[in-house]
Amino acid sequence: MVAVLTGDIINSRKGDVEAWIHLLKETLNTYGKEPKDWEIFRGDSFQLALDPQKALLAAIHIKATIKQTKTYDVRIAIGIGEESYSSPKITEANGSAYVNSGECFESLKKHALAIKSTNTTLDNTLNTMFKLSLLVTDNWSSVVSKVIKAALENPEKNQKDLASLLNRSQSNISEALKRGGYDEIISMNEFYLKNIT
Repeated sequence: MVAVLTGDIINSRKGDVEAWIHLLKETLNTYGKEPKDWEIFRGDSFQLALDPQKALLAAIHIKATIKQTKTYDVRIAIGIGEESYSSPKITEANGSAYVNSGECFESLKKHALAIKSTNTTLDNTLNTMFKLSLLVTDNWSSVVSKVIKAALENPEKNQKDLASLLNRSQSNISEALKRGGYDEIISMNEFYLKNIT
């Protein structure tokens, strides 16, 4: 089983590619190597293949990365399934995970995060949870995004460590994590992990 994230940058035509492209590449690099595991194509679209267990937090990590910019956001479809054809370039690989990811991405209209697997009942439950989570994550400020990104990248660090890492006060960090729904995101991911395997 593999998870394939297909995404694109919202508002990418406004302004400056430099504002988000390096941030996106840096984040994708933490999940694998280009172009085997991830690729940016058509200017503002990307694909990433990874272990299904990492998929949801990876999607949220990418969102936190892009939302730091103030101007931009991201739409991401998670497809879960098989990889029947592997290629040195992810954009040439194939299998149900890729098909599910593509179909899921095509169906993203009002909501910026969705999942499609072979388990429709689970998909419906997760997609309802994702829609609720977007009520918070779509409104992250750049400060909240930075803090959430740092927390996801350093799960072993406590608030005090994050405060010194980001050069902020601990109360700032605590407030940003609360406003960003960090604990709820982690609970949602725990539910996802329990059910996705």
